[in-house]
Amino acid sequence: MDVVPRPIRTATAAPTIASLWADLSGRDLADQGLEWPPDVFALAGTVLGRTHAYRFAVSPPTGRQWPPRRFASWNDVVTTAAEEWCAWTEAPNGPPPDLVADTWAVLVDAASVELDDIADGRAWEVCEALFMLLALSDEACAGVAAALDPERAAGFRFRGRAGELLARTGSLSAVPTYRLRVLPKGRTPPGGISFRSLSRYLCLRGASVDVAWHKAPARRAGTGQQLANVLLLPWPLRVRQRDFRPLTGSVRRAENEPFGTFEFAPAEPFDLDLVERVIIGALDEVDGVDAVVLPESCVPAEDLEPLEALLARYGITMLLAGARETAPAPDRLPGNWVHLGVLVGGCWSHYRQNKHHRWFLDESQINQYHLAGALHPSVRWWEAMEVPRRSLQFLELSEGLTVVAVVCEDLARLDEVAELLRDVGPSLVVTILLDGPQLASRWTARYASVLADDPGTAVLTLTAAGMVARSRPVGAPPSSVVALWKDPTRGLREISLDPGAHALVMSVAATRARRRCADGRTPVDNATGLVVAGVHQVTAVPGDPDRSPGPRGVTGAALAPPELTIVTAWAEAAAEALEHAPERVADVLADVRPGAQWRRDLDLPEPSAALATALTTVADAVAAGLTDSGPDDAVLTVLQNAPSDGEAPVSLATAVLRSALESRRDQRAVSSRSR
Repeated sequence: MDVVPRPIRTATAAPTIASLWADLSGRDLADQGLEWPPDVFALAGTVLGRTHAYRFAVSPPTGRQWPPRRFASWNDVVTTAAEEWCAWTEAPNGPPPDLVADTWAVLVDAASVELDDIADGRAWEVCEALFMLLALSDEACAGVAAALDPERAAGFRFRGRAGELLARTGSLSAVPTYRLRVLPKGRTPPGGISFRSLSRYLCLRGASVDVAWHKAPARRAGTGQQLANVLLLPWPLRVRQRDFRPLTGSVRRAENEPFGTFEFAPAEPFDLDLVERVIIGALDEVDGVDAVVLPESCVPAEDLEPLEALLARYGITMLLAGARETAPAPDRLPGNWVHLGVLVGGCWSHYRQNKHHRWFLDESQINQYHLAGALHPSVRWWEAMEVPRRSLQFLELSEGLTVVAVVCEDLARLDEVAELLRDVGPSLVVTILLDGPQLASRWTARYASVLADDPGTAVLTLTAAGMVARSRPVGAPPSSVVALWKDPTRGLREISLDPGAHALVMSVAATRARRRCADGRTPVDNATGLVVAGVHQVTAVPGDPDRSPGPRGVTGAALAPPELTIVTAWAEAAAEALEHAPERVADVLADVRPGAQWRRDLDLPEPSAALATALTTVADAVAAGLTDSGPDDAVLTVLQNAPSDGEAPVSLATAVLRSALESRRDQRAVSSRSR
């Protein structure tokens, strides 16, 4: 019987702006409005990115010019219209700003324009409209996250709403996240031309990686967040061959490239007494420790809670540790992840960053680490761990400092996670490893340089001193380099652990970093950069620590991480309004409180009971402190007089609001000293 081939299916028409947006967002362009700037950014960015028309920002078609000649000052036009747009979105009763409305009308009228006409520049009026809407929506989101105060007199409510939407969904856009995400941007490309070059506050991503964006105010009052001391514990200090264990019966395919699975399970227990003696030694060198970092698989999961209790006793507010756990069930594999803890208001809030790539040990690495007695060198050994779906946790601390933690090869694999890191450009990427020395000639330095060069992210890698000692490749001299730092300002720095030392204190200074944009807007210095100000060797003090009673952090916060982020976002919005426009604070507080209409407009749920209590605490404290002069100081006085034994959500909200107000006060002091 003859088989008649089926015809190849082809598109019935060339793609247009409307069809592209409908396919990607599930929305009809005619139904899309101007009420939410991140959605407009997603639309304009989708078309510019798909057509590569973003190149016209620096190389417009013959006879055309960008920015348009009719604007005497493109930067002032954009920032003014964006601020007006923010104010309009908060109460869209009348028409939107003229520039926004007129440009939008051009795009809507061009819904049927084919993408090829945009890609070739033939539809130049449409290209102009896309550039303008992208710039306006990008600028409208200045200060939502990952940016220092843009010092604008409007948009406080919009930024608070956007912060809550971001916390709940992992996107600033109201388009479902299984279709696309709009995310804050920290650092911007220093040069070149790509779609990433056209925005300084937002980036557009697909749905391939889940994103969680957190805010947690980890700071020391009075410092202006200019300097932080980070205690690096490159542990285990000794790694034995028997700490690597093949899983029984795991070797497969013996006849052709046999492979098996192993686990890293140190026999020596985690030493909390040594941690305390090291902290005491560090405090002999510096006036305070802000954070502690430990390498991959360093801390057993059951030791995380007592470790946090110990850190709280010494006023340490952040923990970033490689955690491990044995298989929870016979049919499950062991766990390996980054545990992040932030101490706020006496409670530890927890964030988990999973590892996405298994460690692979081949014959050369087995020989390099001298593990042949435990793992047969003719077998390809894979780490025994479950590989979860791709996700990334962004943790925004005070003053626009954004931190991401990843494990080992997540730094090196050129996959969706790496692309997301480059798009967002966090202030710092911390990579924890079980690896050899962190030399400038090795792989970690190469991949750290990629992020430091573009978009300008600082990178810290930390490995275990025990693995550095085991790493003895033929012909290579011994090394004691346990950490590596790379930033775009001072470059690369190898960090060694001296003989007899147990840890290192790294002092990190925050700087104002520049945001650039290829569309002609003026560069601004409102991003956060980091440089190393000093490194000190730390030796544990001898003897038993004096365990005098001190504050203990409660593991398990009064609010879930997204709820803490929401409270922080609204506390920052209220603090910003108090400083720049006290007459608008009442409107901000109306949005803070449960029952506000805007949540229903964005299809967001009402706050839980605990979150409602925390948000009401913020609103009541700010309302009680409103005065004609120095309103933020008046609110701080209210907070200082508040009872210290209230409900946990109340105490947490009070601490978050106090941090937001003190942060702004400290920034003002730093600014006045620099004048």
